[in-house]
Amino acid sequence: MKKLVFFILVPGLLLGIALIAGAQPTDKTPRDGVYDKTAVVQMEPIPYAPLREADIVWSKRLWRMVDMREKINQPFYFPETPQNGWKSLTQIIWDAMREGTITAYTVANDQFLTPVTYTEIKAKLQRIKKAVISRPDNPEEKFDTTYPVEFAPGDVKKLEIKEDWFFDRQRSVMESRILGICLMGASYDEQGIYRGDKPLFWVYFPECRSVFAKNEQFNLHNGSAARLSYDDVFMKRMFSSYIFKEENVYDRAIADYAVGVDALMESDKAKNSLLEFEETLWEY
Repeated sequence: MKKLVFFILVPGLLLGIALIAGAQPTDKTPRDGVYDKTAVVQMEPIPYAPLREADIVWSKRLWRMVDMREKINQPFYFPETPQNGWKSLTQIIWDAMREGTITAYTVANDQFLTPVTYTEIKAKLQRIKKAVISRPDNPEEKFDTTYPVEFAPGDVKKLEIKEDWFFDRQRSVMESRILGICLMGASYDEQGIYRGDKPLFWVYFPECRSVFAKNEQFNLHNGSAARLSYDDVFMKRMFSSYIFKEENVYDRAIADYAVGVDALMESDKAKNSLLEFEETLWEY
């Protein structure tokens, strides 16, 4: 009798242990691709060439606007939801701010004087939305209510870029360097109606380069086989933009003295002046 009980209980016990072991989660997950992507996480930004004040014989400061809704700029905006280590530019900046890797600065000025914490920005960007909903016990009866809406990276569709153009006589090159990026977020009224874009915060571009170098942007020409890092895209200037301000004695933007077609012509004039200056440098 004892042998019979033994032969019945032992197999049942072993089967139970096997089922429990099979239900345990495993750290090994299937590879989502044909190879492991390890190169991008090891990338470091290429250091800037050293500059001396005595070698800068000409310089100009410009402010540009990048509209991520343009086709060439769409890789900055997508994906709206992070997937397989691939994120939008706004999501990368937002995550790095939460981790403390990137410092944000107020929009009171663009000189990176007043840093703000991730918690302060998150609370500031939270908005209250009004809605009309039905009561649970009486669906025909409706009432007004409000509820908080958290900041979503997808609300950012424009970027403001502050950059310096200069001529270095030591290397005989005309070069541009981005100083800062300002995220422009959607602005809504109390009824939730879109009312344009407003500046949210600034980030210092040289500080962001190490983060951008470790994150890929989708390559429109070669897909996932040769994605570029965000640092590559900015350094190679693979984006479309328009100038909305150049340094001037009045410290005013183009929109302050020109509108419509005149504003577009002033923007093109500022862009063409850079090209003309560079061309005249090499006249013989």
